[in-house]
Amino acid sequence: MYTPAAFAEADLPKLHDFIEGHSFGVLVSQAQQFTASHLPFLLDRQHGPQGRLIGHMADANPQCRQANGNPALVVFSGPHAYISPSWYEEENVVPTWNYVAVHVYGTFRVIEDQGVLTQIIQNTVERYEQALPRPWTYRGSAEFFDRLMGMIVGFEIDIDRIEGKWKLSQNHSPQRRERVIQGLLTSADPGAHALARLMQELPGS
Repeated sequence: MYTPAAFAEADLPKLHDFIEGHSFGVLVSQAQQFTASHLPFLLDRQHGPQGRLIGHMADANPQCRQANGNPALVVFSGPHAYISPSWYEEENVVPTWNYVAVHVYGTFRVIEDQGVLTQIIQNTVERYEQALPRPWTYRGSAEFFDRLMGMIVGFEIDIDRIEGKWKLSQNHSPQRRERVIQGLLTSADPGAHALARLMQELPGS
């Protein structure tokens, strides 16, 4: 990922927080051709020096076999928004786009153990149900559950490298950044408001 120094974010706990907060990512791998799948991910922060991504996908998805044992990239995207040059209230300025993203690199490995796969599914359901007023739990037959489990595969990606990019107008003056923040806050897009909050958290803002 092209990341000028002004936009680089290397704080591992912050990058982990971002992954957990924007956990629906894009898995990219290459065999004969590039393949991408949009998937939810779990993060094990404690595994290895940088953590491990865990997930599952349909067994019918050819990527799970093509990617097995090969390098993979997972892209996590956060809030983003168009930045109008009119907000700067200055001459000789141009439009841009502000955004936050994290790229994770590692080796993709299929998990064959059914006990581990069952735990992945249970952890995934708990992760996404916990904030709901009435969290769902499976109460169907064991036969139905086993049939569904036979249609998916688990996987893990030990993180070899992780990159963060917080493109939040850090290359502009505090006065310009404040005008951009105010411009974003006039938008009806909740993502623009989230981006404004991230800009307000920058040192010197």
